[in-house]
Amino acid sequence: MGDLTSQAIFREQSCEAEIVAKSDGIFAGAAVIKEGFALLDENVQTILHKTDGDILRKGEVIAVLRGPAAALLSGERVVLNLIQRLSGIATMTREAVRRLDDEQIKICDTRKTTPGLRMLEKYAVRAGGGYNHRFGLYDGVMIKDNHIAACGSILEACQKARQTVGHMVNIEVEIETEEQLREAIEAGADVIMFDNCPPETVRHFATLTPDHIKTEASGGITLESLAAFKGTGVNYISLGFLTHSVKSLDISMDVTLSNESAEECRYVNS
Repeated sequence: MGDLTSQAIFREQSCEAEIVAKSDGIFAGAAVIKEGFALLDENVQTILHKTDGDILRKGEVIAVLRGPAAALLSGERVVLNLIQRLSGIATMTREAVRRLDDEQIKICDTRKTTPGLRMLEKYAVRAGGGYNHRFGLYDGVMIKDNHIAACGSILEACQKARQTVGHMVNIEVEIETEEQLREAIEAGADVIMFDNCPPETVRHFATLTPDHIKTEASGGITLESLAAFKGTGVNYISLGFLTHSVKSLDISMDVTLSNESAEECRYVNS
């Protein structure tokens, strides 16, 4: 059916529009703006004033668009929905990196993403200064508590996984106790995740883990508690809240009037 309003009002008219930040934050979504409107009409011209990872201040122009009014107005909400979401994720990620304040620890995302938007949301995490964990179950072996319970032990789960995937694929094991940590080390895990452990436990577990094994902290870590994990010695901290409960950044699109269609543009933008 398409955009009934724009199709009914516009024919060949063109407009200019500005995408404007309505609050401070970190921008992500340059490709969404360029490709989103181009999909509707290849004649849309996009001039980007900001690129991914740039700081946004309230009132700053992110991009200027010129082209058919119908295309700009039809694509407005979808493009805004996406860049608001992505910029919210980038903003939260940048804040998490700032609060941790530890260059030795990489802030990572998780698979707790919006259905259908994982690639974009993980791209936003990178724009904010974070790193990507697995994109899917196919990216690596992660042996979690339910795998261990179903298999019988960490050792058996690791042995079966290694026999199947070979030496080129990393095996990560999720642990909660020191006994499990020692078993994971003996089983030959490449990465060990300290799940739902307080900072002092994470620090202790990190000292017990050989240097050749990467370590990760995850579970129960909030933006408010993140600073306590500084200096714990882990390599990674993965945070589900970067994507699963983030607030979208306030961004709008304001249409300016073209010479040939001032009244039409004014009517639709009101």
